[in-house]
Amino acid sequence: MLRQEVLEKFMSILGPERCKTAREDLLCYSYDACSHEFTPDVALFPKSAIEVSEIMKTASANGVFVTPRGAGSGLGAEALAKHGGAVLCFTMMNRILEINVANRYAVVEPGVVIAEFQKNVEKLNLFYPPDPGSALVATMGGSVAMNSGGMRGVKYGVTRDYLLSLEIVLPSGEMMHTGAITTKDVTGYDLTRLICGSEGTLAVVTKITVRLLPKPRTKRTLQAIYDKIDDAGTTVSKIIEAGIIPACLELMDRTIIKAIEDFAQLGLPLDAEAVLLMDVDGDPETVEKQASEVAGFCKNQGAREVRVSDSEKDNDQIWTARRSAFGAVARMRPNCLIEDATVPVSFLTSAIKKVIEVGKRNNVTIGVLAHAGDGNLHPLILCDERDVDEMVRVDKSMDEIVDYALSVGGTLSGEHGIGITKSKYLTRQLSPTSLNLMKGIKKLFDPQGILNPGSFIEDYR
Repeated sequence: MLRQEVLEKFMSILGPERCKTAREDLLCYSYDACSHEFTPDVALFPKSAIEVSEIMKTASANGVFVTPRGAGSGLGAEALAKHGGAVLCFTMMNRILEINVANRYAVVEPGVVIAEFQKNVEKLNLFYPPDPGSALVATMGGSVAMNSGGMRGVKYGVTRDYLLSLEIVLPSGEMMHTGAITTKDVTGYDLTRLICGSEGTLAVVTKITVRLLPKPRTKRTLQAIYDKIDDAGTTVSKIIEAGIIPACLELMDRTIIKAIEDFAQLGLPLDAEAVLLMDVDGDPETVEKQASEVAGFCKNQGAREVRVSDSEKDNDQIWTARRSAFGAVARMRPNCLIEDATVPVSFLTSAIKKVIEVGKRNNVTIGVLAHAGDGNLHPLILCDERDVDEMVRVDKSMDEIVDYALSVGGTLSGEHGIGITKSKYLTRQLSPTSLNLMKGIKKLFDPQGILNPGSFIEDYR
């Protein structure tokens, strides 16, 4: 519980209207898109980097824990105040400060919603590729904290690939800048990339500069239906081997297909084992050629039906299926735990079959989504957390999925991060030397351990 004098100091910085302490307010910041809940002592809403600096100075002087938070769309409980203290909410720092067309960069505050930012830059014929599934609500600051990826990662990479510079506030309250607005910058250590993906454990991001690309002139979306999931997986490998890099390459298994069709009634065949959804983008001539080639790969590998879009409206209609998935499965069971172990693309088919086998053997319902082009699995584990016996089987299934991914050279997380939910697995992938080095970096940035305590770097075991 915060001391009254500390709370009064926070109120003097922000005013009482941006310093929430009522229980009904705090409950709104006690959870994210994961299943854990931890209620903070106070929720703070700064509007400037100066206010963030003053908050951190007060927190540092009084040993108060601070957990940065974007939109609360994270899937690993990375933005929850596990040990109480203050949640630092950035919804009021939501301005696009600059879009520089000549040099193709933009400067934003951390509370800017990703999809809104993308709409603004596309009006200027520019393009910001990172596209997490929660882009309609997720913020730029949260994306930096988690190094978000998304469906376009196979061709365009992830958030880290577009960061030029950051304004950050250290736990001590000191402000500093990292990086530069130039495309090339090799001055000193790359602190910008160190902060990106650090899950709010090292510093608080208050300003973000990202590079932009020219907007692709056109795009075609393809949907391929398969009777055998092996054929869908083989298609992915053949497309990548041929040197064609789709902007998106997604896979849905039978469980997901059924959930989406029951929910949205899009005409998806319930007897299919898999659906591939793909985008190719770029110059019109190249796009038409690649769309034809990809359609050919799909048919040659056993697709019983291939649909190619002929308009932007058609593109959106095809993608409705993929974007409906998370909401659709919510109708099936009370809880959904989303894994995101990632494997080399050549192991995609065997990994998907392994997930399905693990679910059947442990009597757990698992639907499989995958960013198939980069091997990023998203098993959706459907369960009821009130059922103790079922949750034992769920935990066993998650253990087996993680162990399989690591056994083939994969990783614990492709884009969701570690947070609280996966901290127990860290020692399976990282050596004691690696973990000790990470703890040393954390201690250098945050010697008091006040920033996002209880997150992955503190709780590994």
